[in-house]
Amino acid sequence: MPRWDLKNPILEAVISEIITVGFDLAKNVFQVHSADTRGAAVLRRKLRQAEVLEFFAKLPPRLVAMETCGGAHFRGRELSKLGHDIRLIPPAYVKPFVKRQKNDAADAEAICKATQRPSMRFVHLKSEETQGAASVFRVR
Repeated sequence: MPRWDLKNPILEAVISEIITVGFDLAKNVFQVHSADTRGAAVLRRKLRQAEVLEFFAKLPPRLVAMETCGGAHFRGRELSKLGHDIRLIPPAYVKPFVKRQKNDAADAEAICKATQRPSMRFVHLKSEETQGAASVFRVR
């Protein structure tokens, strides 16, 4: 039985309110924090690696933000194939938005808050070729 049954009217109402999704990357367990137009938290979820694509595939196309790292470009490409608008934020720009102790859930919330700022600057999503060329350059 899938965890995300969209035939559930309560879940449909929650998903329709989501505007921005903050996605904190990790090795095994990822954190998702979503907010509505006012910035209020709508959905907080812990996802295992195998559940990430399933969750975002069932979510209508939304703005998804992540901290920039090597894995963020890969995840961003995968999520953009599902129709989501991907924004990558440098970690230094997210840090001021962490309200309490640094953990994955707090980071996901901070990413979501930082994305909603009108003056926020984002990093461009790198293609697989660009990322490969950059790694070859670093190895030399």
